Amino acid sequence: MAAKKDWLKQPVAKRPPYWDLGRDAALAASPEFALGTVGAGYGATTVTLKGGLGSTSARTRQGFTVGALVAVNAVGSASIGEGPHFWAAPYEQGAEFGGQGWPQKISPEALAVRFKGQPAPATATTIGMVVTDAKLSKAECKRLAIMANDGLSKALRPVHAPNDGDTVFAAATGRASPPHFPLGGDPPVLTELGTVAADCLARAVARGVYEATALPYKTSLPDWKSRFGGARE
Repeated sequence: MAAKKDWLKQPVAKRPPYWDLGRDAALAASPEFALGTVGAGYGATTVTLKGGLGSTSARTRQGFTVGALVAVNAVGSASIGEGPHFWAAPYEQGAEFGGQGWPQKISPEALAVRFKGQPAPATATTIGMVVTDAKLSKAECKRLAIMANDGLSKALRPVHAPNDGDTVFAAATGRASPPHFPLGGDPPVLTELGTVAADCLARAVARGVYEATALPYKTSLPDWKSRFGGARE
């Protein structure tokens, strides 16, 4: 313990910056926070549009809450071809990312593979997190993250490419526990938690792009709202 206290007393310049960054993040935590071109989403992009920070949540049939937070800096695209439609459209709730739905038909041109790094190599990373109030073990949280990771494939094309650093973390607070709720680790319950988490993550990706605003540079990518507005097709 003494060694830890001595480390904390070190000048800021001599200790790793992550201690201070973590402390600042904890102090700034709030139920309400901005989305789009903020925080980890500030410099984020997709291959065609400005990326950003997105978040959504949902409840399972057992009463558990699942939330997702993602910084969308993808090697691929969150939207279909050159149009306003999002790959994640089937999972949208209300009009949280424009209410465009899917196009009546997806053309071969829209399915053409486009990604960052052509001709020069480029790297990208979409980092997300899902959290539930169910009580889960470490192994069950890992399974939740594995299932939630599929949400990226529902929202981005391509995804998990060689030059992608796509990663999803999972956490469980355990606040919703028996006797009022079933055990979160029960296989059927965990299956639904993972499915809902994947849907939330897909929605969060689209919302991060939808809420983003372009950076004030001539060469910056356009944002969804300035390019497509609110018009429906």
